[in-house]
Amino acid sequence: MDFARSNAGGRATASTKIVVAGGFGVGKTTLVGSVSEIKPLRTEALVTNESEGVDDLDAVPTKATTTVAMDFGRITLAEDLVLYLFGTPGQRRFWFMWDDLCRGAIGAIVLVDTQRLNEAFSPLDYFEAKGIPFIVCVNEFEGAQKYAVEEIREALALPHEVPIMTIDARDRDSAKSALVRVTEFALEELTKTAAAVR
Repeated sequence: MDFARSNAGGRATASTKIVVAGGFGVGKTTLVGSVSEIKPLRTEALVTNESEGVDDLDAVPTKATTTVAMDFGRITLAEDLVLYLFGTPGQRRFWFMWDDLCRGAIGAIVLVDTQRLNEAFSPLDYFEAKGIPFIVCVNEFEGAQKYAVEEIREALALPHEVPIMTIDARDRDSAKSALVRVTEFALEELTKTAAAVR
């Protein structure tokens, strides 16, 4: 965390970085845009015929744009805590950017779509390998079959300690609740790590 400035009460304001990751078309850009208090930076390009055979568009046939670098937004969670949000690109051909985007992050949200759970395994493996605390958020798309959270945990083989919740990435309060939870979880994990090295 960076302690960059003092707020009106004289306390230092902490700013930190959260990554929003997941497969292609799961709602990362939507989540960042729904909660950002600044106009979000988006690096989107049109999905063209060149994507055929490279990107799997079958599950998201109406998707017209795709993130090619990152999404960026900012939200003040409390008067002394500012989160900087970095959304990762979803297609595998842009995953080389993930290391740079995740550098310095205290935690991550892995967004999943129950219609395409198989696309969640690579992002989950990535954050486990990097040792970055993460939570799983099931983006409940209209018309998609709903499953109990514990069923999804079992399908993804998630350890019991990894938080999992359902959200609507379009809804500010819902997306904000995910940011609160990942921040809490990341701080819990950092505290455990600090206690273990004493």
